[in-house]
Amino acid sequence: MPEKRTVKRAQAAKRAGKAPSTQAGEFVHEEIEHIREGKHGARSAKQAIAIGLSKARRAGVKIPKKGAAAKKTSARKRPATKKAARTSSESTATRKRAATKALKREGSSSVSKTALSRQARSAASKQTASSRSAAARKAARTKGSAGRSAAAKKAARTRKRA
Repeated sequence: MPEKRTVKRAQAAKRAGKAPSTQAGEFVHEEIEHIREGKHGARSAKQAIAIGLSKARRAGVKIPKKGAAAKKTSARKRPATKKAARTSSESTATRKRAATKALKREGSSSVSKTALSRQARSAASKQTASSRSAAARKAARTKGSAGRSAAAKKAARTRKRA
């Protein structure tokens, strides 16, 4: 169950006209914090992000499913048996408990700064240069003057340090 403040932040992002992925970012951030606090672990940064996105979907954020999850959903359109008709949202208490126990056994290094940086880089490298450029242009447009100023100052500090 997501925290109230996470849901409020996501709703504020929605009211501000932010993209669904931005709204979902609040849930992903919450998940990363949980892992860092030691509530449970994750095997990889990708898993932590997936858990956050799943929470966001359950909270009503309209994020499209991509890749294997989308294929699995389309393959499950017409179930043959009653057992096959059970969706992931209707999982049993035993299954939920098993999932929680499995996560508790995992470590927390999956959400270290290095791991998250590695994940972000690999995700970005899979996109074309033009789409990365378009995303950067859109980010600059939607940031606002105060945000741009803060980002420029941060970039200058980073360059000074390096």
